[in-house]
Parts: sequence; structure tokens; C-alpha cells
Amino acid sequence: MATKHKNKTFATLLAFLLGGIGAHRFYLRGVNDTWGWVHAASVPAIGLVMAAAPDADMYFKLLPLFVSMLAGFLQALVLGLMSDEKWDATFNAGSGRSSDTRWPLAVILVATMLVGCGSLIAAISRLFDLLYTGGAYG
Repeated sequence: MATKHKNKTFATLLAFLLGGIGAHRFYLRGVNDTWGWVHAASVPAIGLVMAAAPDADMYFKLLPLFVSMLAGFLQALVLGLMSDEKWDATFNAGSGRSSDTRWPLAVILVATMLVGCGSLIAAISRLFDLLYTGGAYG
């Protein structure tokens, strides 16, 4: 029986847009994927941090989601830069079709680099501001 063909461009887009909650992991590996649930656990972790430290800076309250989103950006790059042959061997072994990615994947990868690197720089800057100046610059 043939398995469903998984689209590399769609998986990369999911990792870029919804990587913080693990949507790409569930698309590729199903609901039994442990790392997908680790990503999804970042949302309730925000509630736990807010309950444990209600007076903390909003940056620290949202830190679990920020870390998960940064991991999602990295996974989008890994998925998108994987060769079509390796992609098919890994995720489409029984589908009977082969992948042929085109230019939309390149646009998603450029957007991932833009947003991901900007987010990483902003997160590091805010962390250093909070740790070393107590939030004097914002």
C-alpha cells in the first residue's frame, strides 16, 4: 500500500510559520512524534512560567516559545536544504512519487533566514539587556 506523499515545500513552510508549536513534525511524522510534542509543550510552559513568576519581564514569560520558534526556523532550513533524493528516501519511501522542488522553496528559505536571524539577534540582545542592565534599554 502506498503511503501519502509529503511535500517538501509545504513542510518547510510549516516549520517556518508554525515551527514553534511543532506543526511540521506532526505533518512529517504523525501525532506520535515526541519532538513535535516537545514543541507543542512550549505553549503550556508559558502559562507555567507566568504562574510561577507573575512579576517577571514578558521576555522571560515567552522564552519557551521563543526557543521553540528558533528551533523551528533551524528545522525549516534543514528540511528545505535537504536534497530531493534524500527527502524522498526519508519521508516518501513508499509513496511511488518523486519530489521536484521549485523556486517557492527558495523564497521560503530566504524568508526563514531573514526572520530567523533577526529573531535570534533580537533575542540575544534583549537577554543581554535584561541580564546586564536590568532592562534599562527597553
